[in-house]
Amino acid sequence: MKKNLVRFVAVFLALVLACAPVSALAEASYTYVYDFWGEYQECPDAYNVSAVITSADLGLEKPIKNPQGLYAHGNSLYLVDTGNNRIIELNRVSVEKLEVVRIIEGFNGGPEPHTFNSPMDIAISEDGNIFITDMNNSRILKLDKDLNYIMEFTKPNDPTLDENLTYTPSKIVVDTAERVYCVAAGINKGLIKYEPDGIFSGFVGATPVTYDFWDYMWKHFFASQEQRAQMVNFVPTEYDNCFIDKEGFIYVCRDGVLESDLMSGSAVIRKLNLLGSDILVRNGYDEVPVIGDIFFGNGGGKTGPSQLIDITVFDNDIYCALDKNRGRIFAYDEQGRLVFAFGGNGGMEGYFKKPSSIEHIGYDLYVTDELFNTITVFTTTDFGKNIYQAVDAFDLGLYDEAGDCWQKVMDVDGNYYLAYIGIGRALLRQKKYKESMEYFKLKYDGDNYSKAFKQYRKEWVESNLLWVILILVALFLIPGIIKFIKRAKHEVNTAEYFH
Repeated sequence: MKKNLVRFVAVFLALVLACAPVSALAEASYTYVYDFWGEYQECPDAYNVSAVITSADLGLEKPIKNPQGLYAHGNSLYLVDTGNNRIIELNRVSVEKLEVVRIIEGFNGGPEPHTFNSPMDIAISEDGNIFITDMNNSRILKLDKDLNYIMEFTKPNDPTLDENLTYTPSKIVVDTAERVYCVAAGINKGLIKYEPDGIFSGFVGATPVTYDFWDYMWKHFFASQEQRAQMVNFVPTEYDNCFIDKEGFIYVCRDGVLESDLMSGSAVIRKLNLLGSDILVRNGYDEVPVIGDIFFGNGGGKTGPSQLIDITVFDNDIYCALDKNRGRIFAYDEQGRLVFAFGGNGGMEGYFKKPSSIEHIGYDLYVTDELFNTITVFTTTDFGKNIYQAVDAFDLGLYDEAGDCWQKVMDVDGNYYLAYIGIGRALLRQKKYKESMEYFKLKYDGDNYSKAFKQYRKEWVESNLLWVILILVALFLIPGIIKFIKRAKHEVNTAEYFH
């Protein structure tokens, strides 16, 4: 009887699980942050998958093949369909739906060939001109909006470049003056800069050379000539992608990063000003640098550091980097603090096999997968919206509103560290220094705590200045008064004795 009851319960549970929706079983948070000690900490999802768009969804006769780039311009998305040597212009009908406007497979006029050979990226200027990296034709094309040829940018005329180097431009950004900044394979001097007239004007933002001290010593003082030839040269590393923000700063990122690179302080993401200097702020926790994952163990069958192959930047200066190693997206704020990370390797929605590019429209994210040949659309959850609304309100000087939004975030996740810091910063701007210190203290934000304490100390001194002066005066006068009383008493006693 007992055995039959156990069997009945087991069968009943199996039927319940079998009938349960697969999506419900799969519903689990895959979003996380790192705390002050660099420990993994789950948090509510900031994004949900709204759609996974395929060639069939777009009504394409020739399926997408090996997409390598996405570019957003207004309400349009340009998909660089590298494997088919074409670019697909898409109109965003809604967040989840895209429709094909036109397929760009060539251009009018100009030099032959009039078709593309492995296009890798596209950018559109404020005047509507189209810039395309035609990689295997060794050129960057500039076309007007009707695809008429205007000019091309070819291999830089620079004596430091190897004459036999094949020019293979891959990624580009264009500023408001139509200056072109390009990433090219095999060129490690930084971004290639072209003036609007097509003249090469130099390299921008070369990465500092990093090396291991002991390797350097061994190579230069102990290794044989044959050993030296086999060792890696200490040279700057190449960038892999770039993005220009609304203020004209260029964010660059690179993959191929080794653990030794990170240990030597090599930057994976940089923010370049007009002089090519890195001005990216890195004020996050010391244990959580701007490198993607901080643990390099097995994740979805992949080990080693994150390989950040693309980056996109919102108007509020939060930037999202795409990791091709583990298929994750890492978002950082303007101070270099991790806002959230999500994604992974796999075949589920929101996961990737081989992600290749990331772009945004508003706060919606679009990510291509060159193996699945899809575009995954991510939209914000209420949790994510509250984070962005808090950041936007603070930037606009609406500190009460920012604090309220951060409180909504904290109501959902009482351990989310940026909510504490956000409320603390809002209180700091409202001159509520003592209250802000408590929030900064809870999440070990030493820099902001020091700012609040300095202001609190100044405010306290100003409000208690009269008492401070009276105490100081008393401290100076009381010893004198006591001394005077003692002396007078002594003189009185002495006078009485002689009398």
